[in-house]
Amino acid sequence: MPRVEAVLFDLDGTLVDSAPDLAGAANELRAEHGLPPLPYERLRPMVGTGARGMVGVAFGRAPGDEGFEELRDAFLARYEQRLLQDTAVFAAMHGVLQRLEAAPLPWGIVTNKALRFATPLVQGLDLHRRSAVLIGGDSTPHAKPHPAPLLEAARRIGVDPARCVYVGDDHRDIVAGRAAGMATLAAGWGYLGQGEAIEAWGADAVVSEPAALLHWLDLP
Repeated sequence: MPRVEAVLFDLDGTLVDSAPDLAGAANELRAEHGLPPLPYERLRPMVGTGARGMVGVAFGRAPGDEGFEELRDAFLARYEQRLLQDTAVFAAMHGVLQRLEAAPLPWGIVTNKALRFATPLVQGLDLHRRSAVLIGGDSTPHAKPHPAPLLEAARRIGVDPARCVYVGDDHRDIVAGRAAGMATLAAGWGYLGQGEAIEAWGADAVVSEPAALLHWLDLP
């Protein structure tokens, strides 16, 4: 495998724990509709699928269903109001980012979150000064699992995609990374969804905790 010259991270569930605010927005919207709150443990796995997944688990509505778009827009409006209320960088990621920067090894963020949300979130967590690039779900014509966002991130950093590794907690992250010609790591501490087991995603490796990424990169 070529020497890694840049590390790219998914945002929600990989770099930051945004589940408390996304789940909170979903339960606030349920309360508005006279419904009781859902347990956090039921909402957390679906965070990686965005508004579509949250509306799906909170209201049983899917794209194309009557009322889905209205619920999605209401959910996003509520989430925007509490974007940084409880969201934080995963505690174990702090040391990982510091070690990458000391190497030095540039790192960036590629997320399907629209820049409307991703930019203020990254700025609010003071990651914008450190990240080499931020690609949102609307930065390119296609979102993940299409490789376009990852290829654009590599282009902006100025690194060959084959010398990048992409770390994500959703199957589509691995599909996108492989399609972009990058090495891929599945983040076992993330949200993971409710589909195939993480071991079946086809990643180059499954890393159970952030520190394992440093071992994979052979960074002491």
